[in-house]
Amino acid sequence: MRVAVLSDIHANLEALRKVLQDLDRRHLDLVISLGDLVGYGPDPMEVVRLVRKRRIPSVMGNHELGLVDPRFLKWFNQSTRESLKLTKKLLSPETLTYFQGLKPFRLVGDCRFVHGCPPDSITTYLFEYSNLGLKELFGRMKERMAFVGHTHDLLLIAFDGSRVFSEPLGQGKHLLKKNWRYLINVGSVGQPRDGSNKAKYVIWDDAAQTLEVRFLPYDIARTAEKIITLGFPESNARRLW
Repeated sequence: MRVAVLSDIHANLEALRKVLQDLDRRHLDLVISLGDLVGYGPDPMEVVRLVRKRRIPSVMGNHELGLVDPRFLKWFNQSTRESLKLTKKLLSPETLTYFQGLKPFRLVGDCRFVHGCPPDSITTYLFEYSNLGLKELFGRMKERMAFVGHTHDLLLIAFDGSRVFSEPLGQGKHLLKKNWRYLINVGSVGQPRDGSNKAKYVIWDDAAQTLEVRFLPYDIARTAEKIITLGFPESNARRLW
């Protein structure tokens, strides 16, 4: 099975379109989203419509949670709260109902998909764990693989049964070891924070035991201009570069 994993699109329509154009050429069996379809960016309705039109299953991200549960808004900083309040004005009631129905995780074979951290955390960041904590996390995980988002970074964490290894994920293919277990942080489509401003997604091939990281340029200036025009915090636009 070949599975494309997208995360943290954050209402960036230009980035999402480039990713979808690219994955359409990749002969995939499944495309799955790790949440945060919206937030920060200028095109929340268009992004959600496109994801749903393409029948891409998604888990709930912390931004979706903030939109459907007002009690959770205090978890965000002031700038992000402002972004979410404006985002909510741009969304239809039916879209908010769709968000309410999103689950905290999905399972596909021997693999778990979750926004924050296994088994089902929407808000926990993977970097909050020490090596010992990661080892304990692998011990609690039933599946061999887990894909997460949330940090907007690219990271591979491997467990050989006794030791934990972590390394950044660069562009291109990475060979996985058959008997090892993995946590994969897939980066961000719409607001990467790994040092490159290109849109990112990954392709997992369980037969070939490979993980391919795709880097795609898109029209950042157009997205940034729309962010400013709509009255989102300027930092949302600056971060894209």
